[in-house]
Amino acid sequence: MKKNNIQNVIGIAGLIWAGKSLYQEFKAKKHFSKKVAFITGGSKGLGLTLAEELINEGCQVAICARDEEDLAKAQKHLEGLGGEVRSYVCDVGNRSEVEWVVNEIIKDFERIDFVFNNAGIISVGSMESFGEEEYKKSLDIMYWGIVNTTLAVIPEMKKRKNGQIINITSIGGEISVPHLLSYSAAKFAAVGFSKGSAAELRKDNIFVTTIVPGLMRTGSYVNAKFPVDEKEEFKMFSFLSSTPGLTLNPRRAAKKILQATKEKKYYQILGNQNKILVKFTHLFPNLTISLFSYATRLLPYRDISPFEEGKKITEKYDDAELGFIRKFGETAQERHQLS
Repeated sequence: MKKNNIQNVIGIAGLIWAGKSLYQEFKAKKHFSKKVAFITGGSKGLGLTLAEELINEGCQVAICARDEEDLAKAQKHLEGLGGEVRSYVCDVGNRSEVEWVVNEIIKDFERIDFVFNNAGIISVGSMESFGEEEYKKSLDIMYWGIVNTTLAVIPEMKKRKNGQIINITSIGGEISVPHLLSYSAAKFAAVGFSKGSAAELRKDNIFVTTIVPGLMRTGSYVNAKFPVDEKEEFKMFSFLSSTPGLTLNPRRAAKKILQATKEKKYYQILGNQNKILVKFTHLFPNLTISLFSYATRLLPYRDISPFEEGKKITEKYDDAELGFIRKFGETAQERHQLS
């Protein structure tokens, strides 16, 4: 009799566990269904991949970027997947443009449930090669871009007492990497704002998630900026941003970002190698700086210089990319750049 009672208890516990698991899975699948997501920098790279994944989850999507032609291509591509998509030309560093776009999205979709702050630029070079303008551009897009969209959407979210803001920062916002100083400085500021706003907005049932990814294989190194004719700098960066093992698969990263959103996580580092790197840097800050200082001696040096996009360097020099990197890059650009 006792044995039967124990078996019954185990059976009931098993049914409760299974029921709870099924409910959680059902709830997770419905998290984005018939909701509205606003993605900055949504015309290419990770932003475009996030839009694809959200559409697969039944979400309505609004994307913005600075280039009208890129936006038109992205909208056509996403509509081809069966998505309800609107696109808006906007420089997220310009607060009045961001406020206009947010108002337009609310007019078109009635609300904004999720904001994915993803817009970014990368400038690569020695710290002296950057003029004041490069530092300002990085801050405008990757720090003020997050501030502007957050301040623009929170009144509507507070009114409904509901909303989520997902800030795509970077490993560069936790570790300042040599030759990416303007990028890292902006990302450090973004991480600070994201973490602080998460604490302040929780009382209004607005959840802020800070995502910290490393470099991704989106082929975006051709859009990064380099000192004019700096072929060697470009070659090294294209290698580091395209090699499996050193970089993240953007599709997998997008899925993890959406999972972190469903779980309303406060903070998420993507990639085991990045988690180890952050822990190592926090444990051994002096050693990390010493290692970086030795690495810097191997990198090209430039005094203040004009910058150009990586694709211009590839047009000038046949050997600007290693052969296998060019192969990885072309595949990634077909999938994530639509060009």
